[in-house]
Amino acid sequence: MTRIVGLCGSLRAQSWNRKLLNAFVEALPETATYSEADYADVPHFNADLVAESGTPDPVEALNAQIAAAEAIVIATPEYNYSVPGVLKNAIDWVSRAPEKPFAGKPVLILTASVSALGGVRAQYHLRQILVFLEAHALNRPEIFLSQAPSRFDEAGKLTDPVARDLLAQAGLALTGAVSR
Repeated sequence: MTRIVGLCGSLRAQSWNRKLLNAFVEALPETATYSEADYADVPHFNADLVAESGTPDPVEALNAQIAAAEAIVIATPEYNYSVPGVLKNAIDWVSRAPEKPFAGKPVLILTASVSALGGVRAQYHLRQILVFLEAHALNRPEIFLSQAPSRFDEAGKLTDPVARDLLAQAGLALTGAVSR
């Protein structure tokens, strides 16, 4: 079983990216398990916190969850042409862990947006960040879900068959990257 951990770049319960992440999980092959990282309680990065009292418990939990995974999926909105601050903050904390939890792991990036671009700039910035983390961003399939409100029903289920197919391909690509 391939152990996948997910990070949602939006903490909002009804975010389009959370809905996209849920659709990805539904499309995963049976050879994968999934858990979502909860980083809502991770404090703003401040090296003084570590110097004064060690790494905060929510950060240790996040580090452990990412370290235990074999692959990572990140679904994120685009804020101001980049990734949301809360996601960047969590990544900044994890990047300072001695064991480098992201290193060598395949990472799938998903973005959903109300705009026509679908979050392409956030993906570009996230790919730059992943280079420093020594993670391996998957190149294909690329998933930029544009005009997200029109692609989900009232219950939050993805209705777009092309997007559902791409998510299934992405799940296979991510689990396949682990086996390589």
